[in-house]
This record gives sequence, C-alpha cells and structure tokens, in this order.
Amino acid sequence: MSTECLGSIARHRSPQPRAAAVTAWGIHVPGLDVAGLVGGRGSGPACPPERAHELLGRKKLAFKEPATRLALCAVHRAFKLPPEARFPERAPDPRTAVVVSSNLGNVATIHGIVHALRRGGIRDVSPLDAPNASSNVIASTVALWFRLGGPNLMVCSGATSGLDAIACAQLLLRAGRADRVVVVGVEPGDEIASRLYAQRAGVHGKSAPALHAAAAAVLLEPATASCKHVYLSERVSSAAEMRAGLDQLRPPVVIGPAELASGTARLIDLGASIGDTYGASGVLQIAIAAALIEAQQPETSPSVVAISGDEADGWRAAIVNGERLRDVPKPFRSPA
Repeated sequence: MSTECLGSIARHRSPQPRAAAVTAWGIHVPGLDVAGLVGGRGSGPACPPERAHELLGRKKLAFKEPATRLALCAVHRAFKLPPEARFPERAPDPRTAVVVSSNLGNVATIHGIVHALRRGGIRDVSPLDAPNASSNVIASTVALWFRLGGPNLMVCSGATSGLDAIACAQLLLRAGRADRVVVVGVEPGDEIASRLYAQRAGVHGKSAPALHAAAAAVLLEPATASCKHVYLSERVSSAAEMRAGLDQLRPPVVIGPAELASGTARLIDLGASIGDTYGASGVLQIAIAAALIEAQQPETSPSVVAISGDEADGWRAAIVNGERLRDVPKPFRSPA
C-alpha cells in the first residue's frame, strides 16, 4: 500500500472534528435592519421582493418568484456588490457550488398551475410558469445569475433544512466536488406559503407562528486558522437531547428557541423577534453567528450555537467558532 494511500486513511480516521469556514455572509429579511440583530452597521431595512430591483437592478428579474428574488438579494449582499451592480460576466466557475434550503419557495406557482388545470386545462397554464414549477428553480437561478458552474441543488427537509443544506455543502467540500459553496436559506411570505405552513403546524397540534419572508446566504470554504468555523451536529429527535448538549457546552450565545436555551448568557430567538422563517432559519442563524463573531459580540468566547428544528422534524445544531475547536461534545459532534 502506498504512502499516499496510508496518509489518506489516516486523515479519514482522524478524531479531530471536521469544519467548514464561513468566509462571507449576507442577510436579506424584508423590513429588518441587520444592525439591530448583530449590533453592527446596517444599511436600513431590507427591501421586499417586489422591490428587489433596487438592489439587483431591473434586468432579468421579470417572472422571478418572490423566494428567488430574495435569494438573489441575499447572495448579492454576501458578495458585497453595490446596489444595482451586476455580477461580472465571465465563464461559469466550475469549482463553486450552490445549495439552497427552501420548503415553500415555489408553492404559489404550483398552486396556480393546479388551479388552472382544474379550471380549464393545459392551455390555461402559462408557459412562463414552467421554469418556476421546477423544485430546483432557486438554486439554478442563483447559479446562472452569479456564474457558478459547480453542482447546484435544493434541500426541502422541513424545519432543519437550513442546517441540512450546510451539511450538504460540507459534503461537497469534503468530497472534492467544489472548492467553495454558496448556501442559501429562503422562504417567501405570500398567502399560499403562509396558509400551507399554518396547516403543517395544525397537523402537529400547535398554533402556527407567522411565516416571515426571509433569505440569508453564506459562503463556505475549507477551514483555515483565521476563519469562522462551522461544526455541524448530528440530528437528534428530542428537545431534551439538544438541551443536554447545550448544558454541557455552555455557549455564551445561542440562536434558537427559548425553550432550549437554559443557562446561556445570551439568547437570540428569531421566532420571537421576526417570526418563523422555516427553511431559511438554519442559514439565517449561521449568517447571524458569523456576523456576531465578526463584530466580536460574544464577550467570553468567540463561539455561537445555532439551533433549528421542532419536535416533528427533529433538531439540529451548529457551533460557529472563531477558532479551531479541539473537541466537540455530543450531540454536537458531527458524524465521521
């Protein structure tokens, strides 16, 4: 067996926790000024999707769904482009992938197509709806808009889908399929999406919090010593398991629901402050955690724990840390 092969096996068996690094982030929640969340400088409240041209410019926005527009705004902010600036025209970058989390992104289009078919037939369906009927439309649009030629995919796995998308991005990096991954979490706030989300909560016997339109984007790359590292947890089924992990870790800042944040110095409950963002939640939390570390908000330790999920879909957490961690306690240790 060659020395290279032995070295590869040793790397894969290493007990050190694996991490990706957040090297850029962007947050676009209509009506919300990011400065209020992270204590830094903001540019005022983010525009709603119908005014996305104020940030993206008017070209090629026609017939784009609200969720797609919000996702483009979040990535535009992550790349730190000025308002109405277009991404440079170039050959697509084959080493940059796109992973998008959204559970309700195009349900309004699907609802409209189904009603048109019931009302009249296939001739009543507009051909302009065809691209938006694809479940992958947000990821493919982000890839085309920003000239990203690597793999692009959607994750629609419920309340944990934002952190599941982060997990998919880490897999792409570890497998060598990409050198960097743009991860986006987005949900629309239209009537159809809100009604469907309310029905989901009713099935599980809970009152439905308001669904808030939101988008966030983070750029993940292989971890280096000077970046914000993301350590993703295993999925757990109960809040009690997640709370036990928090009690062991005792982070200075938790971004998640109040029911899980016992004994922490600071809690940021996005559901209470802006409403539920569902599939956008996990990526939004990672972006806020990166912003807090960038602004040196955690006083005692440069780490933030983000928690997404519910009792129906399970729970997942991520540690975002300004330095490499030597050990990650269960259930915050990623699967090997």
